[in-house]
Amino acid sequence: MTAATTLDRSSDLPLWQQLSLALRGEIESGRLRPDQALPSESELIDRFAVSRTVVREALADMVRAGLIYKVRARGSFVSPKRPDLRFVGSMAGSSDDLAGTGRVVTTRVIDFAVGTADAADAEALRIVTGAPVVRLRRLRRVDDTPWLLVDTVLPHDRFPTLARANLENRSLYEHLRRNFGVQPSGADRWLSAVVPEPSDAELLELAPGQPVLSIESIAWDADGQPFERYLALHRSDESRFYVGIR
Repeated sequence: MTAATTLDRSSDLPLWQQLSLALRGEIESGRLRPDQALPSESELIDRFAVSRTVVREALADMVRAGLIYKVRARGSFVSPKRPDLRFVGSMAGSSDDLAGTGRVVTTRVIDFAVGTADAADAEALRIVTGAPVVRLRRLRRVDDTPWLLVDTVLPHDRFPTLARANLENRSLYEHLRRNFGVQPSGADRWLSAVVPEPSDAELLELAPGQPVLSIESIAWDADGQPFERYLALHRSDESRFYVGIR
């Protein structure tokens, strides 16, 4: 690999930042590809004539930016490009976002049963507390890596046969359209960073204490009637969310 730029020692920009920008340029140009190893610290020291401290500060900056990742005793590697997921700002699902990208998306149904609405369910779905609801828990994987753990609640009176449906690797919204005539029209969504419960972290194959993005959603149909509430835990280290404002 050849240097994209020469470090300018007369510049007000710190050397570590100049080095970080030079390496970023190599990634953006495609000279360094996803999962390719960066030169070792010693090679970077020799190539740019800087100290080990400068190299380590530059690499740490790139790790914080999500551009590279480190493997103990092996070095630094270029992070895979994270796809932009748009479903937060639309009625499409995450599987729809990934359609046509060549990624393999699977959905495992962990739990599917009739229960009762708690106070939050009742307020969101405009039903009474204790009313029967369908509870659905799913784990979505992309290329065999867990991405999303989602708990969905729907009013049982409106969808009395839903709990008998086979939703393994199938779209919930498509099933609601075909079998119940539901036309999703809009949703309110709230996003926050949370630390998942240990059991949820295990399902997502995360280290204890590693944060995830929590997405709470209330969706309604063309008549303005809420029909679904869900709470999803999303591994944002595998993707990023895009919301366009026009």
